[in-house]
Amino acid sequence: MSDADLPADPAPDAADDAADDPTDEVLDKVGERLRHIRTSRGATLADLAAATGISKSTLSRLESGQRRPSLELLLPIARAHRVPLDELVGAPPVGDPRIRPVPVRRNGMTVLPLTQQPGGLQAFKMIIPDRGEPDPRTHTGYEWLYVLSGRLRLILADHDVVLAAGEAAEFDTRLPHWFGPAGPEPVEILSLFGKQGEQIHMRTRRKT
Repeated sequence: MSDADLPADPAPDAADDAADDPTDEVLDKVGERLRHIRTSRGATLADLAAATGISKSTLSRLESGQRRPSLELLLPIARAHRVPLDELVGAPPVGDPRIRPVPVRRNGMTVLPLTQQPGGLQAFKMIIPDRGEPDPRTHTGYEWLYVLSGRLRLILADHDVVLAAGEAAEFDTRLPHWFGPAGPEPVEILSLFGKQGEQIHMRTRRKT
């Protein structure tokens, strides 16, 4: 997220801990699930490549397990198949699946974390009031935004767009970006953010 500092991933205590990470076992099965979902819909690799902008060779390597899945690849595939990300990953439920988000105030926004574990893909529900003048920033990572209610103004590099409820945007957060309500009323959004963005933010100056 461009306006919230996220905690860094804790370093593993030993190499064996990484080897036993259940996440690796889940990711190893993603390729098989991707192939099953695609073929069950009667789609070819060429069809999926045209719908996602991902090359056939990359899709083939994903399905065969030769390419490790990433947020940048899974998001457009999920959108093309019109399925949630968790259906692509097939992560099993662990413990109590209920989420009890505790609202946090950050820079005037109300942020409800929707993921319980640190690191990895993070999900947030955000209610954003008037934030004043845009102040684009950059940091490493990748973000996907979905407007639940209201209208969202998104500034991304040289683009200045307004998204209505039901519309979404995704972008590399290394580009200067800022988002807030497009008008006096607050906007409510869902944000998915890749773990590679859990680093210090770097301020960029807008040209006047």
